[in-house]
Amino acid sequence: MSHPARVTKSVLRTARKTTKSSRRSDYSSSTKRALLDSATKLFTDHGYAGTSLDEVVAAARVTKGALYHHFPSKLALFENVFLRLQESTTAEIEKAINASKDPWERAQIGLEKFLEVCRRPQFRRICMQEGPVALGHEAWQEAEKQSTFGIVQRIVDDLLADLGGVEQLGGAFTAIFYGAVKSASEFVSDAEDPDAASEDVQATIGALLAGLRLLPTT
Repeated sequence: MSHPARVTKSVLRTARKTTKSSRRSDYSSSTKRALLDSATKLFTDHGYAGTSLDEVVAAARVTKGALYHHFPSKLALFENVFLRLQESTTAEIEKAINASKDPWERAQIGLEKFLEVCRRPQFRRICMQEGPVALGHEAWQEAEKQSTFGIVQRIVDDLLADLGGVEQLGGAFTAIFYGAVKSASEFVSDAEDPDAASEDVQATIGALLAGLRLLPTT
């Protein structure tokens, strides 16, 4: 039978180890978050080429060693910033879309929310303008496709299901609609007046959706 004092000491040692491990994990997470936050602001303000790692660590108030512990290179840091923005954007669009059960309204909501995101300085600079340059156009296109294509696919499937009898158009219409949304986002991002460009895009794609709704059903 174990002596109570020995058991207590063993429990305390385990608790201390657990606490230290938890503190290290919390510190590591907060350090990584600080690096991503400072890098996001600097990449937004100065672009990929105009941002140095020295500036990032200074803004985050961490050491260069701490940065390299999480990110082996400036490109790896940018990739993480880029993906974090993409993931948060996707989640935000999906949340907005899920607020409605009507497929046509969901399509309009999804387009409106996406174009709203494209007008934000962080997303516009990092994901639309700097992404193709830093990541390379092919890698950037693949990342963009993974973040938005699934949403477009679900929207199109719902629209065609509501029409009934035109499911065979699903693949072609998804590709066309995705291309239209992608081109629209670039058009809005590059426009001198993004708000006006967004209104034009919404009116144009809205007209296309209205035409689709007139397709004969079975």
